[in-house]
Amino acid sequence: MAGARAHIALAALGLGLGTAGCVPAEPTTARAPAYLGVETVVLDTDLVNMTARMSDPGAPGAVEAYARCAAAAFALGQGFGFLRSVRTNITTERGGVWVADAVYTLSPALPAGVRQIDAEVVLADCAGQYIPTV
Repeated sequence: MAGARAHIALAALGLGLGTAGCVPAEPTTARAPAYLGVETVVLDTDLVNMTARMSDPGAPGAVEAYARCAAAAFALGQGFGFLRSVRTNITTERGGVWVADAVYTLSPALPAGVRQIDAEVVLADCAGQYIPTV
């Protein structure tokens, strides 16, 4: 029995020593993304280029989503209900600004292709994620 007590005492001592050197982690202060605006260039009656900029996006997909949200709002404002993504290039600028350079076709009906976007559905998703639509 004395051996069992010694074993328990050593185990407890080991646990105590193992946690004695632990220091609580510093709280992290994640920076909120900053939406820096979207430039819209109409390339043709049904073709638009969106250049979205943001800092601290958290992930490259965030700046792409920002461009998509702005494109969806633009499409609806022009009387189009659908878009199709032609291309999106993600780059970074000095100062940690992320840029999405995206081109979309605009369509009153669901376009052919696999990268179809329903503007109303996208806008609802943007609102749910608090992504501005410019």
